Amino acid sequence: MASETEEILQKSGALLKGHFLLTSGLHSPAYWEKFRILQFPGYTEQLCRMIADHFRHQRVQVVAGPTTGGIILAYEVARQLGVRGIFAEKEGTERSFRRGFNIDAGERVLIVDDILTTGSSIREVIAAVKKLGGNIIGIGVLVDRSERTQDHGFPLFRCHRAATVAYRPEDCPLCAAGVPLIKPGSSQQPTG
Repeated sequence: MASETEEILQKSGALLKGHFLLTSGLHSPAYWEKFRILQFPGYTEQLCRMIADHFRHQRVQVVAGPTTGGIILAYEVARQLGVRGIFAEKEGTERSFRRGFNIDAGERVLIVDDILTTGSSIREVIAAVKKLGGNIIGIGVLVDRSERTQDHGFPLFRCHRAATVAYRPEDCPLCAAGVPLIKPGSSQQPTG
């Protein structure tokens, strides 16, 4: 299973090297570009199957993820489990379920996300699910790149573990060396 995941990540070109500004505000010499994986329905289906199979016997009733990559993952994991797939959108400093999405009190929820670094988007989805009274049964991610194992209070399944260093901007050796900072996303241009 690990070699299958590594092959998918390698073939898709998901791991980029350089000097990157992460969503968390941290800097890193490595960046996992989730959309290089998610552009391939076959790869996405395979990785989501790993998550679905891991939680298949947990009586999941709804799969929830954060925007943006989490939308695709929630849909595909939910499709494979035969349940609903919903997503939580940013609303100020938190996330909420909009567009008519709801979670009934006690409903068994699996949270999915693409790349785990600091865990902030997962924490935001956890808060949104709890606000509606959902019963979180676990968390599934494609890649866990966090430097230290994180405990969100629920079982965590990851398709791939790749601890990757991240620096606060003021401690970043790449900044000190003058390596141009790239802000990934729709425009991979050096910043300032």
